[in-house]
Amino acid sequence: MNMQAPTGVIPPSAPKTLADTGLSIVMMRDILLKTVFRKNLEHVTAMSEAICLSLPLTQQLVEIAREQRLIEAQGTLHAGSGKEMAFQLSDAGKARALDALSQSEYYGALPVPLEKYKEQVQNQSVKNVQITRDRLLENMGHLILPDRLLEELGPAVSSGRSILLYGPPGNGKSAISNGIRDALGDVIYIPHCIEYAGQVITLFDPIVHTLIDEEPGEVSSLRRTDNRYDKRYTLCERPTVMTGGELMLDMLDLNYNPVSRTYQASLQLKATGGVFIVDDLGRQEEPPQALINRWIVPMEAGYDILALQSGEKFEVPFDTLVVFSTNFHPNKLFDSAALRRIFYKIKIDGPTQEEFLKVFAMVAKKKKMPLDEDTLIHMLKVKYPTIDNVYANYHGNFLIDQMICACEYEGIANKMTPDLMDRAWSHMYVVEEEILH
Repeated sequence: MNMQAPTGVIPPSAPKTLADTGLSIVMMRDILLKTVFRKNLEHVTAMSEAICLSLPLTQQLVEIAREQRLIEAQGTLHAGSGKEMAFQLSDAGKARALDALSQSEYYGALPVPLEKYKEQVQNQSVKNVQITRDRLLENMGHLILPDRLLEELGPAVSSGRSILLYGPPGNGKSAISNGIRDALGDVIYIPHCIEYAGQVITLFDPIVHTLIDEEPGEVSSLRRTDNRYDKRYTLCERPTVMTGGELMLDMLDLNYNPVSRTYQASLQLKATGGVFIVDDLGRQEEPPQALINRWIVPMEAGYDILALQSGEKFEVPFDTLVVFSTNFHPNKLFDSAALRRIFYKIKIDGPTQEEFLKVFAMVAKKKKMPLDEDTLIHMLKVKYPTIDNVYANYHGNFLIDQMICACEYEGIANKMTPDLMDRAWSHMYVVEEEILH
């Protein structure tokens, strides 16, 4: 996937004062103490890196803790200290760290206040991404798609609104969903965690968020010179959350760990600025209508409502391109009110014979399977009439892989024959018959 430099994304400015962080001194001090205690840190540079705060501001925080006799200097004349002053927690500091840990086990990067995060979400909204036809083709070039479908997908993706892909199984709905994700192709800034009402909610998830190792030149320059890049954020690809039959309604709420007394962001909050793909809709334990009802307010209003353990509810941004994919007819899944709220409904049909043959030839070339005219004629004239000439895009991969496995077993070079096609075909469908017990 080609990643685009975030030309339209404003980097989050680094706080110039402790007040600019938007956090209370007590919260920052306690996170510093917990981090020093848990990670056994001695030097301010290591503390600065661990809590993701600039060196001068971290030094100020250490001085505040020193004045409160929670941190004390060790001096610089001990092994491994170099020229940097070493610090350690005092007995009072250790007691305060343990007390803070009993309230919340969270330590590490300072959080970003929810209100400040909302501003960054606006700056890098997925609705600001404009997808061109060429960009869509570049990321779906491995698929044989009719022009009509591309004409529908382009505006749908650029809108940043919800999309429902439906149609018979095995025709690339999941692949198209992935192509939509790849077509977004730029980067955004994701905070390690956010803060609301004194609670820390971990947002960054390495499974969802892919770090960018090399930042664009402009961003690197900002970091080196003016220190305008807030280290509480990380530079990532636009996130993608992909779920299937395992999706449950409680995954769309905050996940509270009663042992560590910490919160993990909901799936759709992790997908902010990116794509949320619900694959195989209709195969979840939850009724499809219940799932879509959960998204109605977020999709229409642009915000979601979450709740803390205390029961307090609050709004978080919902800036996500939601893609639903299903093998069922939409009328069997939702009522008309729910369908009306899904902005784009796009049917993904099976290929024509001509399109299928293009896919079949492309797969054969990729897998180094020579095409054989007699076998192709046998497949089209003998096998497909048995299923009313209904073609599916997955057939090519399935049949060719089956023939390759047979050739490997026989110890012969890859080749197509009518007999091998018959053997492959026999594994593609289950014979309709009664099984006697």
